Amino acid sequence: MKTFIKVHNQDNVLVALKDLKAGETLEIDGAVVQVRMDIPKGHKVAIKKISKDGDVIKYGLPIGYSLEDIEAGDHVHVHNTKTKLSGTIEYAFDQKLVDRDITKDNRVFMGYKRENGSVGIRNELWIVPTVGCVNGIGQMIVDIFKNEVDIRLIDNIEVYKHNYGCSQLGDDHENTKRILSGMVNHPNCGGALVLGLGCENNQVAEFKEFLGNIDENRVKFLVTQEVEDEVEEGVRLVREIFEAMKGDTREEVPLSELKVGLKCGGSDGLSGITANPLLGNFSDYLIAQGGTSVLTEVPEMFGAETILMERAKNKEIFEKIVHLINDFKEYFLANNQPVYENPSPGNKKGGITTLEDKSLGCTQKAGHSKVVDVLKYGEILKEKGLNLLSAPGNDLVASTALAASGCHMVLFTTGRGTPFGTFVPTIKISSNSEIYYKKKNWIDFNAGILVEDKSMEEVLEEFIHYIVEVASGKLANNEKNEFREIAIFKTGVTL
Repeated sequence: MKTFIKVHNQDNVLVALKDLKAGETLEIDGAVVQVRMDIPKGHKVAIKKISKDGDVIKYGLPIGYSLEDIEAGDHVHVHNTKTKLSGTIEYAFDQKLVDRDITKDNRVFMGYKRENGSVGIRNELWIVPTVGCVNGIGQMIVDIFKNEVDIRLIDNIEVYKHNYGCSQLGDDHENTKRILSGMVNHPNCGGALVLGLGCENNQVAEFKEFLGNIDENRVKFLVTQEVEDEVEEGVRLVREIFEAMKGDTREEVPLSELKVGLKCGGSDGLSGITANPLLGNFSDYLIAQGGTSVLTEVPEMFGAETILMERAKNKEIFEKIVHLINDFKEYFLANNQPVYENPSPGNKKGGITTLEDKSLGCTQKAGHSKVVDVLKYGEILKEKGLNLLSAPGNDLVASTALAASGCHMVLFTTGRGTPFGTFVPTIKISSNSEIYYKKKNWIDFNAGILVEDKSMEEVLEEFIHYIVEVASGKLANNEKNEFREIAIFKTGVTL
């Protein structure tokens, strides 16, 4: 097993692949480096002297500058390294597209073909409250209905509780409508009951118009203040929806129909070396098959955004990426918050030192494909290929936004582990083997083997096979554990 890895030939740091002890020697580029202090796994070691104010290089790019002279063998981390990011940046379009020449194959998955031409990977019945006041009623309807029918005739029934839909203004109100409509219209949703109260801002009648064309056999509406027994009426409507969707069956569908969201959380020093590059390779493969991937977490693009800008398919998309980045910076500044207050304490413990370190690792998930479109928060996918989506780094908010954009599943890399899931399968890919074996009830796939005994080609093939299995009905751990939630981005006042 390797002791360390040098990510790029221009780097002046190594990443430890095991806990290193003071006095150990490392052979690198024909030279011997003696470790001068204990260094945890996932953290960085200087391989040459870095003078005070000099660049610390990882991924072939600066991830910060040194606060003091750093000697070869020293631990390089928050105590002696600081971000170079500050203020706003002027960007210029300098397109640098990469052609990976990936072979197109004929791989398929077993999905549900919908009448509107879309394809789902689940056939689930969802209760979607227009307002948080009726969350409990939705749960009562689900509990009663589960005792009445053979629920195994569909893939799942769930009420997606949230706290919004009333006392909201402006963008917050629109964001709530967009996310909820993205759920009702999602191809994984074989049928939905839209459940309202009656006096909320998010009125059912207006929301129905917002949804556009729907199948009225599969999408029903209930305003609970307008009926005497809302639970009885809700169960009746859910029964009708169930009858309309219970006969749906899986059919062969080309991989070009698959849409995946790319997300990371609880990252560590190996995330940008194992799990995120695995997703990047998968994203490139899927796009080569005609499929779609979506990258979000805008604050974790800061410091690596020019890499994405260089891959814009044209000047128009470049300008959209510029707005994506700058609008999020303005959001921070408008709330009197530092733009570059990142990484988190958990990230730092795992070996990530600066925002550049985190962002350069984070954007590995996007592979090398060109960026074909940029979506606002709550927007639905329009273009196949690599898309960027405006959403924060918060795990559940960003994952909900990815799903609401039309992604069939969220691919979520982590170095420290997390159990949550949103309303589509939320697949956890570990950056290291330790967390995979420790939390096998959370983690679905181990990318840590990439620094042990397997090549990227081997692991990628295993991962593709696994994703096809999930798309065809195999449950992810969040589904097995029944961990399904949504969170909606809120920016303004509450009335």
